[in-house]
Amino acid sequence: MMLEIDDPNEIERVFRWATVIFACALSLHAADHLRRGMDVVPRAVMIGGTVQLMLAAITVVLVFAGSRAAPYFAVGVGSLSAIGFTVAHLLPTWGFFSDSFINAPPAARVTWFSWVTAVVEILADVMFAIVGAVVLRSRRGTAESGPRQESSRLIS
Repeated sequence: MMLEIDDPNEIERVFRWATVIFACALSLHAADHLRRGMDVVPRAVMIGGTVQLMLAAITVVLVFAGSRAAPYFAVGVGSLSAIGFTVAHLLPTWGFFSDSFINAPPAARVTWFSWVTAVVEILADVMFAIVGAVVLRSRRGTAESGPRQESSRLIS
């Protein structure tokens, strides 16, 4: 089933909901890091996560402020977050930017909750980037040809 949205206001509403989902997933993942203890997280991962958290907060503010830059930030932050969380958590230990759940030592306190929050975070990041791209496409179509006649496709 394809979700089709013709109304630019509806696209913006979907964008705001995607932002809320993204922020909730990020918050749950951050809560898991707090639960595990910050002493078990490698310094590079801690710095990367802090930068990601700041960029995510800026992006959320931009979305709800209605900034024209918001979808660009959503695409960038969503994409980079999905890549970052995947390489940090879902690959075996590989280097300084690794907090692997695959072969985590018991001291890392990785549980089922860690796995769920990481996977949900990655899925939310991908969704946020896709919705941001749909918003950009919709706005570009509206700017080039006035009100759009065709539907914007979000999810197949």
